[in-house]
Amino acid sequence: MKISIIGLGWIGLPLAKLLQKDGHEVIGSTTSAEKQLQLKEQGIKAIHFALVPFPQGKGFQQLFDSEILVVNIPPKTRSTDGQLYLEQLKFLQSIVKQSSIKKIVFVSSTGVYPQAGRSKAYQEEEDITLENTGNRTQFKGEQTFKGHGDLTIVRFGGLLGDDRIPGKYAAGKENVAGHTRVNFIYRNDAARLLLWVIKNELWNQTFNGVAPVHSLRKDIYEKNASDLGLQLPASYQNERNEEDRLISGQKILDSGFEFEYPNPLDFPYSM
Repeated sequence: MKISIIGLGWIGLPLAKLLQKDGHEVIGSTTSAEKQLQLKEQGIKAIHFALVPFPQGKGFQQLFDSEILVVNIPPKTRSTDGQLYLEQLKFLQSIVKQSSIKKIVFVSSTGVYPQAGRSKAYQEEEDITLENTGNRTQFKGEQTFKGHGDLTIVRFGGLLGDDRIPGKYAAGKENVAGHTRVNFIYRNDAARLLLWVIKNELWNQTFNGVAPVHSLRKDIYEKNASDLGLQLPASYQNERNEEDRLISGQKILDSGFEFEYPNPLDFPYSM
C-alpha cells in the first residue's frame, strides 16, 4: 500500500522504517528542509510540508495521493493554548476531504481521559466529553476527521525510551512525585502498534497505546540513576491515599499485539 505520514518525528520516523520493511511505499512530511535531506539519506521519501496553520511547502500534494494517512502532529498544549494545533488540523482536514485518502490513523494521547484517579483503569469505551476530558484540545482534535472514511484513533501514554529518559527529568529535583504508577510505552512499541493497526486493518476503532505493566515512578527514576549514572531525585512527595490514574492497554493486547517491552523498568535508554 501507499502510506503517508504527516510528521516524521520521534514516532513517525521509526514507523516509516517499519512500514518500508513491511513492503509498503511510504512518503512523509517534515517541517525542516535540513531534516528533509537527512531523511533522504536514510532512504525515506520526505516532503517539506508545514501547517502555519495554512499549508506551506513544495509538492506537498504528493502526501495526499495515498490509500492511508497517518496524522502525527503534536498539539504542544504544555507550551501553547492549542489553538494553532486545531487550526492546523482544520486545514489538513480540508485537504484530505478533496483527496483520495480513505483510511486515517490519528495519533492522540491518553491525556483525553479525565485527570481524576480511580480504582478502575480508563478504557477506550469511556464516555468522554468536553466537560470531563483532561485535554480539551486533544479531544477536539480527535473529532476532526470523524466521518471521513475509516478512522482509527490511537491514544498513546508517555512516549519514552532511547534518548527520552524519565530519570533525567527528575534528577536532583526536590519534592518529586514518585509513588504514583505510570502509563508509559516504549518508542518502538508505539511505532509497532501503529504498524499493527494498519497491517491488521483495525479500522473504526480506538486503542490505548500503554504498556501493560504500570511501574512506580520512583522505581523507574532509581533504575535510570543506577543504569545511567544519573543523580537521584533529592526528595519525594509523601505517599497519597488517592487512587492512581491508570490507562488500560488491554484492548490492543486482545487483538493479538505483543509488546517487546511490557515493563517500563526494562525500556532501553541511551545518553
